[in-house]
Amino acid sequence: MQNLTPKNTTHLFVYGSLREPSIFESVCGFSFTLKPSESIPWNVLAAELAMLPNHRRVSPDNVYFYAIPDPSAKIQGFVIYDVPPSAMAVIDKYEGQHYDRETVRVNTANGVVEAQAYLASPKSMKNRFGDRFHVNLIHELWLRKRIEKFFDTHTRPGEKSPDAHIERMARRELIGTTERDLVVSHLGQDAVSDYYLEQELDRSLPSIQPLFQTPQAAPYLENYLVLVIKQALLNHYEAMILERFRFELDRLAPNPRYFNRCLSVLIALRMVNSNHASVDMILRRALETMPSNGRYDLIDYVKFSVSAAENTFDPRVVQGDMHIIRNNLQPGLMPMGAEVELSNLGFRAVDKVPAHQDIAFDGFRYFHEFALDVLTWRLGGYVDDHSGDPGPGKRGFFELAPGRLNTLGEISKPATPDPWVLNQLIHEIVRFYPVNPHSLHLSFQLRQTQIGKQTILPMSFVKCLFVLGGGTQITASGRMGVSRMIQNEIQRSDCGEELIFARTSKRHFKMTPDAAPNQTAKNPTYINQYKFMRLEGRANYEPLIMALKGLQLSMNPGNYLTPEQLAASRRLRSEYRELREWAAAPEPISRRTKGRFLDAIYDGLMNEAHRRPYHKLHYIDWALGAIDLQIRMFNKKIEHGPDGPVPLVTADEIEALRRKGPTSQ
Repeated sequence: MQNLTPKNTTHLFVYGSLREPSIFESVCGFSFTLKPSESIPWNVLAAELAMLPNHRRVSPDNVYFYAIPDPSAKIQGFVIYDVPPSAMAVIDKYEGQHYDRETVRVNTANGVVEAQAYLASPKSMKNRFGDRFHVNLIHELWLRKRIEKFFDTHTRPGEKSPDAHIERMARRELIGTTERDLVVSHLGQDAVSDYYLEQELDRSLPSIQPLFQTPQAAPYLENYLVLVIKQALLNHYEAMILERFRFELDRLAPNPRYFNRCLSVLIALRMVNSNHASVDMILRRALETMPSNGRYDLIDYVKFSVSAAENTFDPRVVQGDMHIIRNNLQPGLMPMGAEVELSNLGFRAVDKVPAHQDIAFDGFRYFHEFALDVLTWRLGGYVDDHSGDPGPGKRGFFELAPGRLNTLGEISKPATPDPWVLNQLIHEIVRFYPVNPHSLHLSFQLRQTQIGKQTILPMSFVKCLFVLGGGTQITASGRMGVSRMIQNEIQRSDCGEELIFARTSKRHFKMTPDAAPNQTAKNPTYINQYKFMRLEGRANYEPLIMALKGLQLSMNPGNYLTPEQLAASRRLRSEYRELREWAAAPEPISRRTKGRFLDAIYDGLMNEAHRRPYHKLHYIDWALGAIDLQIRMFNKKIEHGPDGPVPLVTADEIEALRRKGPTSQ
C-alpha cells in the first residue's frame, strides 16, 4: 500500500461515523474497500486499518465521536487513500465547525502513513454544541445507524438468517413515525442519548387480530391488507433508494429547507406505478399465502412486502428515473407544497350521517388499526374529517401531504421549489392509491416582506383560476358549470357564510428544545394555501402551479373569502353572489381579462429572483402558453355548447404544447 499521495488527492484517517462505507458514500459520493483489486469501480477507494497514537476517542453526548489528545491512548480507524479534492470539500462542509482538519501520522500494517484527520476543536469542546452540529447529514445518518443497531439487538438477537433480517426491517417500518420523530427532534434539539433512544423504540407493535373478531370490519379487511402490502412495498423501495443513492439525490435537490425524501418518494412511486403486472402479482401472492382468516398479523404482511421489495429492487430503474428527473427539473425560489384529498364518497366523505357507503374502506374508519398513519408517514398521510382532530376511528378524506412531519403540531417542510416535481408527485400519488381523487390544495410560502401586506384577488382573476382548476360538469339544465362551486364543496355557512378559496396560515419546520410532541416551534413560516382545485387523474397541474406562483409574487393575495371579509364589505358580498351565478352558468373569459391575468403572472415570474426571472425564459413562455390554451378551450366549450363532461386540458395536450416550443404571447 503506497503512502505517497498523488497530486491533489488526500489520505484521510476516519474514526467515527465515516468508518461506515455507506455513510461515507452518502456524504461525498465515494465509497471505500479494505480489499482493493484492479477491478474495483472508479468511485471505490482503497483503505486499510490504521491506528492514531496519542489520542483518545470520546463521546460526551453519547452520539458523536471526538479525537482529543491523550499520550496514553490510541484510536483505531481506517486510512482511506487518495480521496479526491471534490470529496474532501464536501466532507469539510459536513464535518462542520466543531472539528479541525489536521495532519497526523497513523500506523498501518505497511508502515507509517501521513494523513488528514478531523480532530476535536478545543474551543468548540468547551462551548455548548451549536445548531450547525445537529443539522449535518453525517450525524443524521449516524443516528439512523444507531436505530438499526437497536433492531439488530432487540429482534431475534444474534440470528443471522434472512428471515430475521426481514423481520427487523418490518418492525422498523411499523414504528416508522417514531424514527421520524427521533430524527426531527434530534435535528432541532439536543442529542439523543442511548437511554432515550431505547425507551422510544422499545414499544409493542400494532396488531390487527381484534379486527378479525369484529363483524363490521370483515367486508373491508382484504382491501386494507392490499393497501398495507402495497404501501409497505413502496416504503421499502424508498428506503433502499435513499440509502443507495443519497449522494445523487442530494445533488439533485441540495437545499435542506425542503423535505429531503421528496425525490426518493417520487422515484419509488414511479417504480410501483409503472409495474402494474408485477405489483398485482405480489398482491395476489400475498393474499393467497396469507388469507385474511386471522392466522396472520400485521407484521406478517409487512414482512412479505419487505421481502418482495428486496427481491425485485432494480437500481437500474432508479438510475433511469433519476435521469428523467434530472432532465426535467425546473427549480424555483418559492417553497411549495401540496395536499391531495382522496375519497370514494367525494364531498360526502365528511357527512355526519353518510347517505352513501364506501364499500372499499368504509371511509377509512380502520386507518389507524392497520397502522396506515405510520406506514404513510413519508407522504404525510392521515384521515381528515374536517373536525381538526386526526384521532382514530373517524371517517373522512384520505389526505396526503409530502413534507408533513407532524399532524397535531403542524410540523412540516415544503415539498419542493420545483413546479414540475410537485405536479409529478400529485400525479403519481393519485395513480398509486386505489381511491377516487377528490380535491387538491396547493401551498406557497410567503416572503417576509409579504406578511401583513396581502391583498384580495380581483373577481375576474378568481374566475380564471376556477377555469384552470375548479373542475367542470354538466348541470341539470344541460349547461356547463364549475363543479367545486355548484356542488357547494368549498362554501360553508355553519360559522357565517364563507368561500374557502384561499387561506393564509402558519407552518413550523422543527420542534422547540423543550416542546412536547403536540407543540410547535417558534419562528413559524407563513403560507398561502389555495383550496379551490378539483383533483383529476388526467390533469397536468404544472401550468396552474406556475399561475398561482406568479400571482403570489406579483399581487400577494391573501384570504378569499372569510366570514369577516364578507361581513365587512358590501362589494365583496356582491362579488360573491355574482361569482356563484357565474359558476352555475359561466360566460366566456374576455380577451381583456385573460390578457391582464397573463400579464400579472408574467410580472411575478419575471421578478422571482429580485427583479429578474429565476426560471428559464422558455419555461415561463411555455407555462403562459399552456394557461392561455386552457382558457381558450374553456371559452370554446362555452360558445359551442358542451356535449359531455369537460375535464382540464389533459397532460398529453400540455406536453404537446411543451414539445411545440416557445410561443408569442
